[in-house]
Amino acid sequence: MRKKIIYISGGCRSGKSSLALSMVRNCRKKVFLATAEALDQEMRERISMHRKDRDDSFITIEEPVDPARKVLGLPSDIQAVVIDCLTVWAGNLMHYNPEGKDEDFPQIDKLFSALKSPPCRIILVSNELGMGLVPHDALSRRYRDLMGKINQQAAALADEAYFVVSGLSIRLK
Repeated sequence: MRKKIIYISGGCRSGKSSLALSMVRNCRKKVFLATAEALDQEMRERISMHRKDRDDSFITIEEPVDPARKVLGLPSDIQAVVIDCLTVWAGNLMHYNPEGKDEDFPQIDKLFSALKSPPCRIILVSNELGMGLVPHDALSRRYRDLMGKINQQAAALADEAYFVVSGLSIRLK
């Protein structure tokens, strides 16, 4: 399996994760790198639902802030990693540093630097947030803007990129 980056974006509950999982179905050794933290009951239920969506063949690694560290530390026999999702990860970065500006998040540069020479096939899952209304508060606008920059970097770095709408994927590149 060729080492490459695949980027999948789309709206919430559009089928992005299902597409990502289908792309690694035949890999023997694969990792699901989860960025979500179970901070409340609703999120615990979402995480549980996501776990049920993937089979036991995945090694699950949870890393809410520094996914690059986990990617760089992968064993050499791993064939594919699904990082799900960049949107939650960016929210975590802002949660732990709410006043931070883009330059205050070195984890972003660290991840994209690590992905320039991927150790295996990497699938990045992210939500597209820039197609809706302009958020009403400054923090939400900063989050949307940060996600726009992260998504642009992911798409530029990717060998393949997909947009998912209503369970249907459109190949962008």
